[in-house]
Amino acid sequence: MSNQQGRNTSVTVIEPPGKWHFFDFSEFRTHHELLYFLTWRDIKVRYKQALLGIGWAVIQPIMLMIVFTFIFGKMAQVNSEGVPYPIFAFVAILPWNLFSTSLNKAGQSLVSNAGLLQKVYVPRLIIPVASVLPNLVDFFIGSVILGGMMIYYHSSVHLSWTILLLPIFTLLALLSALAAGLWLAALNVKYRDIKQVSPFLVRLWMWVSPVAYSATEVPTGIWKVIYGLNPMAGVIQGFRWAIVGGERPDVLIFLSIGIVLILLITGLIYFRKTEAYFADIV
Repeated sequence: MSNQQGRNTSVTVIEPPGKWHFFDFSEFRTHHELLYFLTWRDIKVRYKQALLGIGWAVIQPIMLMIVFTFIFGKMAQVNSEGVPYPIFAFVAILPWNLFSTSLNKAGQSLVSNAGLLQKVYVPRLIIPVASVLPNLVDFFIGSVILGGMMIYYHSSVHLSWTILLLPIFTLLALLSALAAGLWLAALNVKYRDIKQVSPFLVRLWMWVSPVAYSATEVPTGIWKVIYGLNPMAGVIQGFRWAIVGGERPDVLIFLSIGIVLILLITGLIYFRKTEAYFADIV
């Protein structure tokens, strides 16, 4: 009897990942409930324990659009690619807010979940991913506002088939935030002053992205290539083209995709190499 039981006993061998192993899809499949729980928890906390609640997702982009319209649309009279400037600005504010909020949340995600990291084992990568997904709620709310604005400006805005490409540019904005967020999250565990640097970095990033102005204003040649190293440059240009038929994405979009992939792969590698000591020093 004992011999029969011994032959039926299964043995699980746990081995360290290979040298070039930096992403394991099985972790997300096995812990998908944890990903759902962390995402839903952040959504509830954001809207339940807030003074303005869901109103903040409405007020923030509208106020930013009003300021940009007054300064850049009325005073500076920047090129708005043939569409009303409020629409021109709001179409760029949508992906920018999605990117900037996701980047800040991802960068602080490990430190914010220090108790979870120190008590039980969870796949570390799930934490920054779960911090990015809730920001889609604000994005969808902002999209409803944009829809109302486009109805108001219906005579000046014409939709086309390009709006079907919007999910691709939305995904690219999320991947951009996650790629940079992985670096910031891992660095923030070891160097706590990253928390102070991140907001300044995001504000500076906005001004070197075509949020308030058109990417067509950037000189061609080497300056265009340098400008394209900013992944959000191609994303925002793509958003404008997809929604309001602005300037067709040029070399910026290909440079943006390349930079996002490089940041994402290197971020995953660095995250995996450093995650072993997260629970010890977080």
